[in-house]
Amino acid sequence: MEKKQQSGQLLVLVPCPYQGHINPMLKLGTFLHSKGFSISIVHTHFNSPNPSNHPEFTFFPIPDGLTADQISSGNVVAIVFAINANCKASFKQCLTDRVTEREPQNKITCIIYDEFMYFSESVANDLNIPRILLRTQSATNFIARNAVIQLHSNGCTPFPESMLVNSVDELHPLRFKDLPITIFDTLENYSKVLAIANNVRTSSAIIWNTPDCLEQSSLAKVQQQCQVPIFSIGPLHKIATVASSSLLEEDTGCVAWLDKQSHNSVIYVSLGSLASISEKEIAEMAWGLNNSRQPFLWVIRPGSICGSDWIELLPQGFLEAVGERSCIVKWAPQMEVLAHGAVGGFWSHCGWNSTLESISEGVPMLCRPCFSDQKVNARYVSEVWKIGIQLENELERGEIERAVRKLLVDDDGKGMRVRAKELKEKIEVSMKGGSTYHFLNELVKLIRSF
Repeated sequence: MEKKQQSGQLLVLVPCPYQGHINPMLKLGTFLHSKGFSISIVHTHFNSPNPSNHPEFTFFPIPDGLTADQISSGNVVAIVFAINANCKASFKQCLTDRVTEREPQNKITCIIYDEFMYFSESVANDLNIPRILLRTQSATNFIARNAVIQLHSNGCTPFPESMLVNSVDELHPLRFKDLPITIFDTLENYSKVLAIANNVRTSSAIIWNTPDCLEQSSLAKVQQQCQVPIFSIGPLHKIATVASSSLLEEDTGCVAWLDKQSHNSVIYVSLGSLASISEKEIAEMAWGLNNSRQPFLWVIRPGSICGSDWIELLPQGFLEAVGERSCIVKWAPQMEVLAHGAVGGFWSHCGWNSTLESISEGVPMLCRPCFSDQKVNARYVSEVWKIGIQLENELERGEIERAVRKLLVDDDGKGMRVRAKELKEKIEVSMKGGSTYHFLNELVKLIRSF
């Protein structure tokens, strides 16, 4: 595919190297490329995207200085700190040497960087290049993150057990237990990285992967606090049809299995690209799904069950019990799965991408958040948009069985499906002339003005 260079303007995009951050950035790049911009992706060696999936872009890997021990630790906070400490010089060198060498006819018009790749802003400042911040999480989560920083600075953390179910002032319906806390590092380090990411600094604008129709009040609050324009252009996965940017190989064979299932009968289960679960939890999930008597498509990521490479620790007799009523894969083409008519519910960790993808297809959710923004999203799914059920207690097969049947079979679940379809329609309207359409056009105008 030849690269479009109609505008003669080059944009440099800097994604954070995690699945939930890479996907929106590459979708944004695809949209901007369709408007005539040349796109260069500068990325770390760690979790590098596959350039062959995006031949319209130019990719520039930069050394990230991560050690094997840092990567294997899975400590996201520590990895983000290390990348920002290690990448500033290599990013600057990449821009001044390799990018301009490959694109001599195109001066860099703008750098669009993920909020957690904040070294990019400093380099853009040094080189006097306009910069725009991309936030891949919800606006509500951003407000909740600010609350965490404030509570921590006031000495209110960790929260005592007795406070966890109490509402947080001015953040209704969020409770203290719903606030976005990490499981990877100390609250001190987490608050530091949030404080840096939350600071707009010298950026010209903020792009938000969220639609107005879902988060109007939160976006209004954020805009009051910001001195720069906000472009709420989500859901980004809907603005551009593009090859998969999955870091894991997708098993498309599950679609043929879905084709054989009844309409709205399948519960799709996927707990994301980072979470892990214990042998006890996998057993409760397995028997709860079996006992629901509903067909299920279950993504079990290799290494996600503690002490197991893949599915060796599934309980004895389970696979024989479920037979053809189940399909278990290592990774699934999630957007295709959620758009399939057989899928009637999504058991999710409630990462923001997964939440947007489910709402965009009108699929109600069974929420089991693990950490960070997932807890905020799950609370909004169940209590604000009322399109899902949250599993809050220790996983137990009886509760799982009841929740799956409630979502897929009972009248409560039918009501959730109706509300999910209504939100799907609102998102479609926003993209066909509504707020998302408007903000996309305004964003293009802003970039062309640099």
